[in-house]
Amino acid sequence: MLGVLIGVSGGIHGFFEVLQGYRSTDGFFIYAIGKGNSWTVWTEGSEGAFTLVQNFLVTGILAIVVGGLLAVWSVFYIRTKWGSLVFLLIGICLFLVGGGVAQVPFIVLTAAVITRIDKPLNWWRKHLPKNLRFTLSKLPFWLFAGFLVLFSIAFEVSIFGFFPTVTEPSALLTVSWSALGFATVLLLASTVGAFARDIEHNENVLLAVKN
Repeated sequence: MLGVLIGVSGGIHGFFEVLQGYRSTDGFFIYAIGKGNSWTVWTEGSEGAFTLVQNFLVTGILAIVVGGLLAVWSVFYIRTKWGSLVFLLIGICLFLVGGGVAQVPFIVLTAAVITRIDKPLNWWRKHLPKNLRFTLSKLPFWLFAGFLVLFSIAFEVSIFGFFPTVTEPSALLTVSWSALGFATVLLLASTVGAFARDIEHNENVLLAVKN
């Protein structure tokens, strides 16, 4: 799910880059949404990105294609032998063709979590207190749902500059970055919760077998 979200987000960056047409980026660090252009919804709506491709149209098309590839890989091939490595490589490519900067920590985290699919979670079993582990095992879905809500708010505000009762650009930026920060915390918590749920499930299965 997170991989799909990252891919779609990168593709949206690419869409706005395509709108800027066949012209030079004038550097490696760009604004996916061109400031001052007709499609700029608010003054701070820029969506910073990095690209090795020095043309807005070309890098935008590549970001859309690579973002789509990342989403497809996340849905169909994430559990394969090379699932994590290929995901990370595609994610790096997305970053290098204008897919956005803010997604990078999520790409790294997702690639790391993928490596633990169907693998023993001995470290987590040892270091997570049982009471905390039991509590967290009940929460991963809700924590991830909270992450999705806050991530969506951050992304929407960064592009459209809309949040109820807030109109000052600096305040809107604070809302966007704060939502992204809290979303990251919830994502980390949901990841730990998912590990705790798997540990609890495995221990319950072992207990049932013994009985």
